Amino acid sequence: MNTLLRWDPVSRTHWYPFKERDELGSRLATMLATRAATGDGGKEAMTVAEWSPLVDIIEDEKQFLIRAELPDMKKEQVKLTVENDVLTIFGERQFEKETTGHKHHRIERAYGSFMRSFSLPENTDGSKLSADYKDGMLTVRLPKSEKAKSKTIEVKVA
Repeated sequence: MNTLLRWDPVSRTHWYPFKERDELGSRLATMLATRAATGDGGKEAMTVAEWSPLVDIIEDEKQFLIRAELPDMKKEQVKLTVENDVLTIFGERQFEKETTGHKHHRIERAYGSFMRSFSLPENTDGSKLSADYKDGMLTVRLPKSEKAKSKTIEVKVA
């Protein structure tokens, strides 16, 4: 390093004697925060993961579409609410244990409850929201309000 740098006692871009200790503490905190259960004989650790459905938000000139992937769920397990201009999608995907003597060797899909919330744009009306569920895909249609349609204003020369 051939550059002369101004000393900054707060910056850690230079030598920091406790860097390794801080990194170790951070890794330890991450390990403790992750709830882990051992797999088959402790050979593999499995993490209990919280899940959240993947969502696409699409806009065209008439509406907003919110598409959420909800595989292995029934429409009765999904609820939608609109309150204070916030759309909330929530539900629970339950793990169905088989009682036929089968042994699960690996479970990678996530189960449990989820909640996703979205602020509604000002140019929409939450009371006109509609939703349908087909093949594991929830589609929420949020039409734009009439006042949101753009209007061309001609500029007059004075």
